Amino acid sequence: MGRNSVTRRQFIHFGAGAVAAGAAAKVTLLNPTHLSAFAGPVPPSDQVRFASIGTGVRGCELLSATLMVPGVQCVAVCDLYDARHVAAQEAVKNSDVPATRDYRAILDRKDVDAVIIAVTDHQHRKVFEDACAAGKDVYCEKPMSHTVDDGFAMMAAAHKGNRIVQIGSQRVSSILYAKAKEIYDSGRLGEVTAIEAYWDRNSPSGAWVYPIAPDANETTIDWNAFLDGAPKRPFDAVRFFRWRCFTDYGEGLGGDLFVHLISGIQFITSTNAVAQRAQSAGGLFHFKDGREFPDLIQTFYDYPNFRVTMRCNLNNDGGEFIGFYGTKGTMIIKDSTLTYTPQDTRPEPEGYSVKGWPKKAREEYLEKWAAENPEPKALGVKIDEQAETFASPHGYNDTADHQANFFNAVRSRKPTVENEIFGNNAAIGCHLANYAYFNKAIAVWDGGAKKIVKG
Repeated sequence: MGRNSVTRRQFIHFGAGAVAAGAAAKVTLLNPTHLSAFAGPVPPSDQVRFASIGTGVRGCELLSATLMVPGVQCVAVCDLYDARHVAAQEAVKNSDVPATRDYRAILDRKDVDAVIIAVTDHQHRKVFEDACAAGKDVYCEKPMSHTVDDGFAMMAAAHKGNRIVQIGSQRVSSILYAKAKEIYDSGRLGEVTAIEAYWDRNSPSGAWVYPIAPDANETTIDWNAFLDGAPKRPFDAVRFFRWRCFTDYGEGLGGDLFVHLISGIQFITSTNAVAQRAQSAGGLFHFKDGREFPDLIQTFYDYPNFRVTMRCNLNNDGGEFIGFYGTKGTMIIKDSTLTYTPQDTRPEPEGYSVKGWPKKAREEYLEKWAAENPEPKALGVKIDEQAETFASPHGYNDTADHQANFFNAVRSRKPTVENEIFGNNAAIGCHLANYAYFNKAIAVWDGGAKKIVKG
């Protein structure tokens, strides 16, 4: 079950809680729609043959999700660790799928239409550029880039090769986020100037302290290929399996979780742009295991029309949250539910500051206010808008919807929901946060120079 879905028990409990809170909440279970575009059999001519480059944790999740997408066939898998070849074959339920360590062998195949790239962040650019040059469409896991320069080079490669590209922040394909965007676009929130987002986890797994496979060694892992693009060092299984902890290969909490929140905000607000500047604070408080990234980071972003406060904390299980605070209402996405709460913006007389007025002056003020703001006629009174809650159904998988959107775009040659421009902007938001944290300075985005500078 995806993180963006709710169980029947949770749904019933949530609905009961909403009613108990005042019988004002309307709860709606959303219906998946995206996969219906190819709900029936897909003709052989429309089949998309793909290969997965990188079949670790996320790579296997993506492969499993493709089983829910009609009209696609996995024809090859690739990973630097031999045991992951078997894991990938198990994920696609086909032990005959060819497996290799060398991704270039996959790109040479004429029967591969598209590739999924789920390698370490520091190797995204290399594999992405080679895939585009080989004429393959690309689904690239988030964050799109390891550095700012990498992102713009990847954009150039996609445009030069005229490739279909989707970046893997699956929330932008979620039915829950689509509903949030609908509410935001309707204007029911009024003017939104403040957005708050966090994604907190409280477990070793959530902090990437993954177990080391018992057969991990230089024979079963192509360590030299893993280090391509990073400083040379002796074999270290911890770095291979827990690469998100180290700046040579990953982007820490920014690249793992901030990017989801930034992508969701970009999608819902139609703000496909980089924040103007960022300020970060945080630290390494609990997971002092040799990692280089903090286990707590908080960042304040300046966008032209609103401000965003963002946090990831690996020391508390707060879950996933985005809140939009407008002049007419509040919209909260919390894990698998979305709640819109309107504010009563009808005019009313001042009741606080006039307490210091003489009684006669207060009465005159209230009389004048009532004359200027007459009560509407009974038949013209608008029923107060109620709070609304929406939930994703049990078993809903937004990763499968994101995959379906990509493969449908490969067929139609129409733009994806998260192309290379969108993905690059979101990734730069992660780079801004990390730059501000490590430099203890305000990170300013210089769009003309395409680089981050100190503010």
